[in-house]
Amino acid sequence: MNSNENLIAKFYSAFAVADAKTMSECYHQKIYFVDPAFGPLKEEEVSIMWQMLIQKSKGNIKIEFSDIKADDFTGSAQWKATYNYSKTNRKVINKISAQFVFQDGLIIKHTDSFDIWKWSKQAFGITGYLLGWTGFFQNKINEQALLSLEKYQRSK
Repeated sequence: MNSNENLIAKFYSAFAVADAKTMSECYHQKIYFVDPAFGPLKEEEVSIMWQMLIQKSKGNIKIEFSDIKADDFTGSAQWKATYNYSKTNRKVINKISAQFVFQDGLIIKHTDSFDIWKWSKQAFGITGYLLGWTGFFQNKINEQALLSLEKYQRSK
């Protein structure tokens, strides 16, 4: 493995043991993150998001990762999170494709992609099945995720 592949492995290994501090150390101070639930986040918001997700999981999250590939500039990985969604306590198995951009030996851009409709069916049951594919419902998921993050930030 090259150094950037090792960095990705370090990030997900830390996530697997709920070590948000080590995860944050893998990021450049100018980190830019985007995913279907939170949308775009930057800098300290990204690390706070991981802290919040780990704390909300109460140790009941399983992280698996594979297919790590990277060169000097970009990388990718596949990962899977298994957990109970905190708002409904429904089990979610989320399969995610991650893309990375590196700068100064750290991750400066992290993009997670997953099927938000598939996620919403698991997290919300019949409501997610019926509405999870709509832009309206996806916007509500995004609003709720950002509201949770904002509340978490204020509590720190």
